[in-house]
Amino acid sequence: MNTPESLRFTVNARIGRMRIDVDLDTAPGTLVVVGPNGAGKSCLLSLLLGVREVERGRVAVGDTVLLDTEAGVDMPLEHRRIGYVPQDYALFPHLNVRENIAFALASSPSQLDRTAQAQRVEAILHDLGLETLGDRRTQSLSGGEKQRVALARAVSVNPRALLLDEPLAALDVHSRREVRTFLAAYLTTLALPTIVVTHDAEDAHELGHRIAVLEAGAITQTGTWEEIAARPASRFVEEFVGAGVPANP
Repeated sequence: MNTPESLRFTVNARIGRMRIDVDLDTAPGTLVVVGPNGAGKSCLLSLLLGVREVERGRVAVGDTVLLDTEAGVDMPLEHRRIGYVPQDYALFPHLNVRENIAFALASSPSQLDRTAQAQRVEAILHDLGLETLGDRRTQSLSGGEKQRVALARAVSVNPRALLLDEPLAALDVHSRREVRTFLAAYLTTLALPTIVVTHDAEDAHELGHRIAVLEAGAITQTGTWEEIAARPASRFVEEFVGAGVPANP
């Protein structure tokens, strides 16, 4: 398995009344961003995607520069190749599982012909254990199944990096536990720089190699779960790590 490249970014922008000013490096593995409601977590992802404008900053995956405001580089959204799983999954209800994934491939700037696209779809269905669901409409799926389809769609285009916005928030307690275990294992196999936004302590504990705490648009603490649990830098972190997850499992 290849060692994943790092997603490195410095972004500064005003979104509404909030100033987002963040400098982070995912390093190999999954970086989980946590913070109170309204801290700017989802806004941060939109800046990395290119959906919102960065006033000053730089975004790079390995040696590939996606954005550099000083150098005048601003790669279009469709060419950044950043996989994204939104909180509500945003699946097309009128398409079946296979067609949802195929749509993402057809909309990407990849050079795959139709035969290669179809083969890629089948490979992704196999990798995520979705073979038996390929012909089902997405509205008939369970929450956990929808989450896997959204993830399949995001990784089908061979992204440079992967962003997941509250990927487990829509699930019930049982499904959340099951999908969290799957997701933790699957993300490790991808060898992609990955950012997961969550408000849930157990999700952060299980999914993150490193944790970054975002409060009022700024990073207030970074480290492993054990590091932030041992020395919480704010009241939010103290309450977050005390939400039922042991510091030393």
